[in-house]
Amino acid sequence: MKLRSHDDFTPLREIVVGSAENYLSHERDVTFELFHHESLAGFRSDWAYPRLSAQDSGKASDLWRIKQRYTEELHEDVENLASVIATFGVTVRRPIPLPAAATRIAGCGWEATPTPALNIRDNTLILGNEIIETPPAIRSRYLETRLLAKVFTDYYNAGATWTTMPRPVLTDISFDLAYARDAATTLGGPTEPISDPQVSPYDVGFEMMLDGAQVLRLGRDLVVNVAHANHEMALQWLARHLGERYRIHRVYRMADNHIDSMLLALRPGVFLARHEGLRQMLPDAFQSWKFIVPPEPDPGTFPTYEEDDLVLTSPYIDLNVLSIDTNTVLVNQECTGLIKTLEAEGFTAVPVRHRHRRLFGGGFHCFTLDTNRDGEREDYQS
Repeated sequence: MKLRSHDDFTPLREIVVGSAENYLSHERDVTFELFHHESLAGFRSDWAYPRLSAQDSGKASDLWRIKQRYTEELHEDVENLASVIATFGVTVRRPIPLPAAATRIAGCGWEATPTPALNIRDNTLILGNEIIETPPAIRSRYLETRLLAKVFTDYYNAGATWTTMPRPVLTDISFDLAYARDAATTLGGPTEPISDPQVSPYDVGFEMMLDGAQVLRLGRDLVVNVAHANHEMALQWLARHLGERYRIHRVYRMADNHIDSMLLALRPGVFLARHEGLRQMLPDAFQSWKFIVPPEPDPGTFPTYEEDDLVLTSPYIDLNVLSIDTNTVLVNQECTGLIKTLEAEGFTAVPVRHRHRRLFGGGFHCFTLDTNRDGEREDYQS
């Protein structure tokens, strides 16, 4: 086995596919609410600031149970995804499944029920032969990469570099709330005016937070989405750590966090994009690339949920595709408009089932971590 991954489109040889086993609940504390506050638009929360810190019971979170049918169907779809990827001759590795009765985890002044290592693109960034564990923003996901420790150890023993970015304490004061406060950049999520984060003896001020899904890997170039000070601090760490090996391009508020349902490179010179307006946010050298913009999502392609089902992603989640190579793309089978658009552009779109993508916060790109692709650290600007 060899760790070598510089992009998201050259021929895929090895990949890690996340696990949905025992994804039974969401820990709805303030870190969860802040991270998902745009997608939770219209779902007013009793656990968002300032009510979280003002409630009489002193309870700091709510364990939001997910219906068993959804968890079972998600597990079926993720296992099927792993099988489909393997049919292309790709070596598929898996994390340790989360136990059914996983022990709650704890930090300085908080505790949470852990989630399985499903959206594994988030807390890890692969750059060449280096594994970089990124600093999480959600408490329930704080130890998620430990479920990947066996996989990472195998790559490390085979010669990879393994780095962990400084991990945040995740007190209330850790978060820059500017994005959530800024009415011009939000979709009206559940957060009310945030005025009273609670002081903790563990406070260190704003802390670095960054998900791997905020980074678009283009060989020597990294496009990094920054929405607030926590992201900016992590970007500065990344720049110092990488030195002259990569060119880092900061884009400001392309999204609240992740950009892999906004913009993905399908091959050199071609982006899959939510809309044409993203072009102006990119470095000059990449503004000339072709933009494939699929039709708007059809509301009828999504399951109908009840009022107590927590929807965590926008309807654009199906842009979160996975490329096997520069011609072959795995696409949600329900997204027929996207499939037809890709086929018209000369791609082979492979339909794969993924029913409950909006309930679990991820698509095929989110669920996977490509660890070996044929591409080198190319200069796609030249």
